[in-house]
Amino acid sequence: MNFLSHYYFERANPDSNMVIGTVLPDLVKNAHKDWNFYPQKKEELFVADNSLKSILKGWKRHLEVDVLFHSSDFFNHHTAQLKQNILPILKDSPVRPSFLAHIGVELLLDHLLVINRKIEINSFYDHLNNVDDSKLALFLTRCDAAETDHFFKFLTSFKSSRYLLSYQKLENISYALQRICMRLWTHPFAEDTILLLTERLEIYKVILEKDYLEIFDEIGLKLH
Repeated sequence: MNFLSHYYFERANPDSNMVIGTVLPDLVKNAHKDWNFYPQKKEELFVADNSLKSILKGWKRHLEVDVLFHSSDFFNHHTAQLKQNILPILKDSPVRPSFLAHIGVELLLDHLLVINRKIEINSFYDHLNNVDDSKLALFLTRCDAAETDHFFKFLTSFKSSRYLLSYQKLENISYALQRICMRLWTHPFAEDTILLLTERLEIYKVILEKDYLEIFDEIGLKLH
């Protein structure tokens, strides 16, 4: 799941440290694609400090949600269906249809949460701004992050741009997908392919919207 879908499960949580923890694995990967941290395997480094403990709790929640989502019938069904939907427009693209369908379903879920007002994006950013950077830096250091300056430069930009507000428009989902694909392929799409992708996403959004909340309800019932 993507940022806003993870936030959905914490939308009523007043603990900003836990909220940022639920999206921190993705923030870390966006800032440093080669960073691989496993703080859940050394909990003793975090539990003595309440802020670090909350961040770790959020981190573990992120992992739990992703496992439940990616093993669900909902995920398997909709990624397979979206893959078939977008296959005709990818014949001249190096992008793997299964990869694009996977990320596409996740971003469509974020989009649907926003347009149907199931979450408040500005509240999400308020939580991020409430977190003490020194505590976050300490958490990352205890994860063996050798250099955190680049991460905080990315985080500052992520917060100030309020980029996720753009998810209100479907065409921005297509450009977000292009940027994600550019991490793996230098030229993932031609400009006309992006327009066609938006059209396909618009078609599939109507299908997904019929039952998209079911996966959030299903996961919510299983969370510890």
